[in-house]
Amino acid sequence: MSFLEGLLNKGKAKLKELSDSHPPSQSYPGNQSHQGYNQPPQGYNQQPQYYAPQSQYQNYPPQQQFSPPPPEYNNLPPPPIPSSTRPGSTSTPPIPSSTRPTPTPSQSAPYWQPTFNPSIPISQLFQQETGAHGWGNNEVQNYTADAHNCFFTPNNQLVLRGIVSSNKHTSARLVSHQKLGRQRGCLSATLKAPCAAGIWPAFWLLPAAPFAWPNDGEIDIFESWNGDCVNHSCLHWGHYNGEDWNKHRVWETPIFDMPHREVRVALAWAQDEDRDGAGGKLVWYLDGMAVMKAPISEGMRRLSDWKVIINVAMGGNVCGGRLPVDGTYDFVVRDLAFYDAPVGGWDGFERDFLNTREGKTM
Repeated sequence: MSFLEGLLNKGKAKLKELSDSHPPSQSYPGNQSHQGYNQPPQGYNQQPQYYAPQSQYQNYPPQQQFSPPPPEYNNLPPPPIPSSTRPGSTSTPPIPSSTRPTPTPSQSAPYWQPTFNPSIPISQLFQQETGAHGWGNNEVQNYTADAHNCFFTPNNQLVLRGIVSSNKHTSARLVSHQKLGRQRGCLSATLKAPCAAGIWPAFWLLPAAPFAWPNDGEIDIFESWNGDCVNHSCLHWGHYNGEDWNKHRVWETPIFDMPHREVRVALAWAQDEDRDGAGGKLVWYLDGMAVMKAPISEGMRRLSDWKVIINVAMGGNVCGGRLPVDGTYDFVVRDLAFYDAPVGGWDGFERDFLNTREGKTM
């Protein structure tokens, strides 16, 4: 399946997912007639920008691998600490003896940094969205609040675990209770993503409900599907049709060693006023490198009112109908934090916005 087809399927999926999972009073699209893309001046036939991480983030040692729990996992305690994806294995996972070091670039102290500790419930920090209704995309997973699909580890990691066993697909989808809460700031996290056919992990943002999609906006910080080892940085504030082709900014960044290492992601935003329609600037970062910029549309919701979403989807239109094989698929998150300024401060942000490519239109 081509990348354009994947993005088209993703757009259709977003529209149907939001209409299926929210009441009509929230002004989600659902009764739209979705047309194919008109050919815009720019398109996804451009070659992706190949990318090597900065030296301070390179050379992580390979993580240990873990296997799926037995079929009766619903009756067992939470599984061992994961650090990778391992389809098809049946052995008992080992417990890692250490955690990878966290890069320590100069940055202001966080104004929000959740503690991922097994002593607290997931629901203290996140809303656990549940259901098996396809999420507008013909996806096969059932999002649950079960401890086997989402849990904190003793070494302060958040794990969203997709489990496939005998045609049973379960996973997790979380929405932060915390909003960005500033008219300018920087969100960052360290991610270890599952990379496999039929798997679609995502770390992204939407305005707090109720909201009107797509006009209020959507920001995708990290997403990759079918093990393609490509991150898709995206901003959307229009429908996936020819008329709204200029209401999207996207960039694909290949990360060839994605299955074997963590990726540090960040998004910095700046608005002159804390109000809807204020406009402003966005810069996306991977491993400390600015990879895309975009202006904030004056029709979008103010950034202070947005929340983080983390999920692992399976199958569906975006994955081209491919399904994951039996096994476990771990999306591991650590060092999630909101800062008053990005690494390098606001002068550095302005330089990055000046010198970084703007995302492509659709």
